[in-house]
Amino acid sequence: MRDEIVRAMSRDGFVKASAITSTALTERARQIHRTTPVATAALGRVLAAASMMGNLQKIDDGSLTLQIKGDGPLGTLLAVSDAVGNVRGYVTNPQPPLLEKRPGKLDVGAAVGRGMLTVIRDLRMKEPYVGGVELVSGEIAEDITAYFVQSEQVPTACALGVLVDVDHTVRAAGGYLIQLLPGAPDAVIDRIEAGIAAAGAVTGQLDGGLDAEALLRTVLSGFDLEMLEKTPVAYRCYCSRERVRATLVSLGKRDLRELAEGGEDLHVGCQFCDADYVFPPEEIRALLESLD
Repeated sequence: MRDEIVRAMSRDGFVKASAITSTALTERARQIHRTTPVATAALGRVLAAASMMGNLQKIDDGSLTLQIKGDGPLGTLLAVSDAVGNVRGYVTNPQPPLLEKRPGKLDVGAAVGRGMLTVIRDLRMKEPYVGGVELVSGEIAEDITAYFVQSEQVPTACALGVLVDVDHTVRAAGGYLIQLLPGAPDAVIDRIEAGIAAAGAVTGQLDGGLDAEALLRTVLSGFDLEMLEKTPVAYRCYCSRERVRATLVSLGKRDLRELAEGGEDLHVGCQFCDADYVFPPEEIRALLESLD
């Protein structure tokens, strides 16, 4: 099953929703960063949330950055989504010790700890929009819900899940965002809450074979939904040798000269993917000469 985002709206005009299946992109992140299970679960949740939030912006060439900075062993989690929902990310400490609430149930909240959630929306204006809230639980989904309610005043229900298999690969991953539109009566909230309770955990639904559309229809079974769009998404990094060259040039003559005089190849690794860009001394000298 390919990763995709589905967006829908209830025909009564009171609810909009997105759902994502993100198993493949989460597994790709696990492979790149060599994460242990609790880091895989946390990073996978952040990637799924950022992907859905980035997809909602619909600004060409825009991007959304979601940062979770806690005092737990994971350190900082960061994900960047483009306007489609393609996403990349990293975690400061990809190999923390195993933390479980009970056998078989990873304790993401303890691994994240206390701290801040920050959202940076680059809408291609002069300055990006930056909003943030204190972490509620570190479980990611509850923190996303708090962000929308406190920072954007949008009543939201969010669920995210990553199921890690016994061999540490990603067996299922995804989630949903459900948001109330202005004028929604209290009865709509009751129907949403009833649907969420009846559906149960996201990972159970996805592991049972549901795709993103079926997940939304299950959770919002009390509504007549209109499916607006289906978009394939992936773990995608936009790094390139040209961008790294530009970064090296921006260091200036002094630093470039020191690198060239070192006489060894310069290895520049991307923090988001497993790319390794190698610049031999003669290429660094050529960059130095280009500044002259």
